[in-house]
Amino acid sequence: MSWLRRNLVVIAGLITLAFLILPNLVVLVFSFNKPKGRFNYAWQEFSLDAWRDPCGVADLCGSLALSLQIAAWATLGATVLGVMVAFALVRYRFRARSTVSALIFLPMAMPEVVMAASLLTLFLNMGVQLGFWTILIAHIMFCLSFVVTAVKARVLSMDPRLEQAAQDLYAGPVQTFLRVTLPIAAPGIAAGALLAFALSFDDFIITNFNAGSSVTFPMYVWGSAQRGTPVQINVIGTAMFAVAILLVLAGMLIGNRRKKQAR
Repeated sequence: MSWLRRNLVVIAGLITLAFLILPNLVVLVFSFNKPKGRFNYAWQEFSLDAWRDPCGVADLCGSLALSLQIAAWATLGATVLGVMVAFALVRYRFRARSTVSALIFLPMAMPEVVMAASLLTLFLNMGVQLGFWTILIAHIMFCLSFVVTAVKARVLSMDPRLEQAAQDLYAGPVQTFLRVTLPIAAPGIAAGALLAFALSFDDFIITNFNAGSSVTFPMYVWGSAQRGTPVQINVIGTAMFAVAILLVLAGMLIGNRRKKQAR
């Protein structure tokens, strides 16, 4: 019992981690399935057909390409705006600063369906045709809060004396920002950008309200679940899970290498 008490937190963490990873393992296993029928919910036999032809289902890769394109542009827009907002909230004092800060974090606390309906109402009242651009604007709007949160936390932990030392050594504002401020803030910016990309690519509710005739990958998966789930969806999901793991491992390796160099 004493051993259990000492390692209770570790055991609970491992159980939680296994619970989170288990669905991804199920997706991986069923990506090698050859179902008999429209639905890929019961194991039948091992097959590599879906891996040989991941775009074998109509419009699947088209929806994937659209989601990747929207996620990339939404990440770029939200990151640029989020970095500027984060620095403004931390480094400058202006009227209604606390109000602006509260409004920035409001989309994180607001239910997605409320934000989706509000954006749809705005687009319809403005006479904007629903499609790629409305999805992109909506994604930038709700990803912005997460980027600001990540970057703001990093900026708050920065030592202002480092920038002051650069200025004492005759570095200009641009040079100080590029050589000192930006490298220090880079981990927070990268974290916010990765989070924005994941949220944008994965979003369904806000996209469904503002997509019009456009179909993103989450919308395609939802529609396929109603009439039959192709194995290729599992293949793409497994590939994306593998890419995410590789990115995490690469980040850990780079971080460990920098720590060793700093020593």
